[in-house]
Amino acid sequence: MYTLYRIVIVDDEIEVREGIKESIEWDRHGFECIGDYRNGKEALEAISELRPDLVLSDICMPFMDGIELTRQIHLNYPYIKVIILTGHDEFDYAQKALRLKVHDFIVKPITANELRSLLDKVKLEMDKEAENRENLSHLKMQLHQSLPLLRERFLEQLINGTLRDLKIQERFEYFSLPLISPPYLVVAIDIDDLDEIKKERWQNDPELFRYAAFNIVQEVMEGKDVIVFRTREERIIVIFSGEAEEGLNETAINLSEVIRFCIEKYLKFTVTVGVGKLCSTLNELPFSYKGAISALDYRFLHGKNRVISILDMEGANKPAQQLDIEWNRRFSTLIKTGTFEEAQILIGQLISKLKDSLMSLGACYLQIQAIIIAIMTMIHELVGDDSAHFKGHEILLEDINRFKTLDEIETWLNTICKEAISYISEQRNDQTKMQVLSVIAYIEKHYSDENLTVDDLCRHVHLSKSYFSTVFKQHKEQTIMEYVTRVRIEKAKDLLQHTPMKSYEVASKVGYGDPQYFSVLFKKNTGTTPTEYREKLLREKIQ
Repeated sequence: MYTLYRIVIVDDEIEVREGIKESIEWDRHGFECIGDYRNGKEALEAISELRPDLVLSDICMPFMDGIELTRQIHLNYPYIKVIILTGHDEFDYAQKALRLKVHDFIVKPITANELRSLLDKVKLEMDKEAENRENLSHLKMQLHQSLPLLRERFLEQLINGTLRDLKIQERFEYFSLPLISPPYLVVAIDIDDLDEIKKERWQNDPELFRYAAFNIVQEVMEGKDVIVFRTREERIIVIFSGEAEEGLNETAINLSEVIRFCIEKYLKFTVTVGVGKLCSTLNELPFSYKGAISALDYRFLHGKNRVISILDMEGANKPAQQLDIEWNRRFSTLIKTGTFEEAQILIGQLISKLKDSLMSLGACYLQIQAIIIAIMTMIHELVGDDSAHFKGHEILLEDINRFKTLDEIETWLNTICKEAISYISEQRNDQTKMQVLSVIAYIEKHYSDENLTVDDLCRHVHLSKSYFSTVFKQHKEQTIMEYVTRVRIEKAKDLLQHTPMKSYEVASKVGYGDPQYFSVLFKKNTGTTPTEYREKLLREKIQ
């Protein structure tokens, strides 16, 4: 956008003023002449209202000369440039004008070309200065907009221990942070269930609810000797200071409870608050901060929506213990042959044990991972390479670190166990079904062997007699030998119908060396003796 610079002319001779105005095409040279005046006094009054960019003034004038006018402009309007018109005999005045930082001066008599050249020169200089001022203004605006972020980064460096002592005090002053005095204590506030909150509300904009939580913390802390800010991990940090040690710790815990309550009540989501240890210098703030973050980790044991002090947690820490052998044995048995309800109870017992132990987060993860390995080993042992088809694989491969509480881990483990038990049961049923079919095929092939026994059939599928007898009856709803007898009787009926073989011959053919025993079994299963059965078939055929 093209802008004309505003100029006023000051000279006590009207002919000079008119001559200058009429000899210049002002807009062609980037200027607009907005007035001419007889002396410095009139000009100064007009300048206060018109605020020109450039003043072209004579030195010698009544009431107020050019030197005094320049001085007043320099004091009150330092951005206005002044060009002095001077005569050959006014050298002393010119020196004074230079001391007053006059932009330029030109000697009378002045020609139109000289003035045009001077205006062009001044315009280029003013354009450059305007560009620089605009850039500087833009930088200042950017700095002003960035100050809150720069302030947070400074405070983040402070609690992480990456600043030197001298810089700490300087930055406190630069960012206009309140002066805080020892002792100090850091509290860390972390929003629970970020992903779920984003899905449900807040127009899917996480920054909205983060700002809402931050705003509540600021309201609760208003008027207190604290500093509140956010970290790049999106935690809200509060630095408490200035009270006696016991009072400061109590104040921090009480106000943390207020924050937790207000966020749950008004924003309808929850936060967990970690309270660090007291420290006596700003250099020790990182230790308090680390304690607050460690306290947040205990959310894994105790659940969300709590205020947790690291002091309460550390004194009660117990050494991590491995899962006892009996628990491992029971769990493995349940995965293989138990019900989901039984596994659920056992997992609940484990989670309670972990909560009571106050183990560290890492130790708990190791215990959970041991369970997952046991489940996968069990599946692989039972179904071999087919374990890749276990649809619970996706659940198993989920990042365990995403869970924030043992309660969430318990739900996750229950889901895995349910899938595992169901999968193993399906695979076992399929496998058992194949074993039963294999025995049935074996019976079809060897039914004529009168020495065929249950032991022979169980050896065929490499299973124990008691186990396979039970499995067979579950699938066929009859015992193995009942099934063998049924097959033999059916084969005998077929021989009686389609061959002239005698009854004793049929008996021998279907695996019975004793014709009398065969006749008794046949009648028991068909209601007639072999002879009666054949006669009945003949009568039906004649009819």
